[in-house]
Amino acid sequence: MERLNLPEASLKIVQGAKSLEIFDIVRKKYLVLTPEEWVRQNFMHFLINHLDYPKPLFALESGLKYNKLTKRSDILVMNNKGENLLLVECKASKVKLDQKVFHQIEAYNQIIKAQYIILTNGIQHICCHYNNNQYTQIHQFPAYSSSL
Repeated sequence: MERLNLPEASLKIVQGAKSLEIFDIVRKKYLVLTPEEWVRQNFMHFLINHLDYPKPLFALESGLKYNKLTKRSDILVMNNKGENLLLVECKASKVKLDQKVFHQIEAYNQIIKAQYIILTNGIQHICCHYNNNQYTQIHQFPAYSSSL
């Protein structure tokens, strides 16, 4: 798989019955290794191993209702009070992070109301702080301890 703009992660990859599979350390199971899953797993390892986000506070591909449709957020991390802290939308590395993609995470966050949102394709990352219904781009990922 492609080298990403993230620290090296120790990922377990095996040949499954039909395709390569990658181990998800939060859900504790193997998943089909797609380009988007590659980004999600690498970013999740980054959050856990470099920014100290606790594994038990992760919700992955959790469902939400938007315009009467059921959607799934890629990564949602809560604080120790169970409040939504960080929402991450992962795209395959070939997907351009444009206004359309930003609108997707913005729409999800209208419902989730996480304090931070991150949009990543593994190469480029956009991180914003959400406060008073406004997004302010920040140039450093929030560590878990500084987000509380």
